[in-house]
Amino acid sequence: MLDLSYRPLAGKGEVNLQKQYGGKVLLVVNTASKCGFTPQYEGLEALQKKYAARGFSVLGFPSNDFKGQEPGDEAQIQEFCTLTYGVKFPMFQKVQVTGPQATPLYQRLAAATGVAPGWNFHKYLIARDGRVVAQYPSKTTPDDAGLLAALERELSKPVPKR
Repeated sequence: MLDLSYRPLAGKGEVNLQKQYGGKVLLVVNTASKCGFTPQYEGLEALQKKYAARGFSVLGFPSNDFKGQEPGDEAQIQEFCTLTYGVKFPMFQKVQVTGPQATPLYQRLAAATGVAPGWNFHKYLIARDGRVVAQYPSKTTPDDAGLLAALERELSKPVPKR
């Protein structure tokens, strides 16, 4: 699932997701700066702060797939996220998340769940072993009780041996 490489937002070299994040519980989110759900950045950053020490990370992927709500270049996106919402969780290069041009990670997420993002801030919960264990539509906020319960359940499981 995660053996793919992406460039950090406005960065140069690529990061292999499996090498960097394998064995962690992940919440993969397609983001946008000009969306009604954009304030979720705050909640996502709160999750990152609360659970990072337990082996969790949010991975953000900006996308302009829905009504042009992420029109900026990567430097503009990074500046917006940092200055407006204090985002410190990993953000990656701007990608397509739906349709035939979807980036391989999102093709795999959609295949694993049967659900491609229908809008910005769609969330996929990935277990420590790389399995996609849940997906949440945009309206599900980062502090949703069901999402938090699933996250806690996955974090309580042991790190798989390599």
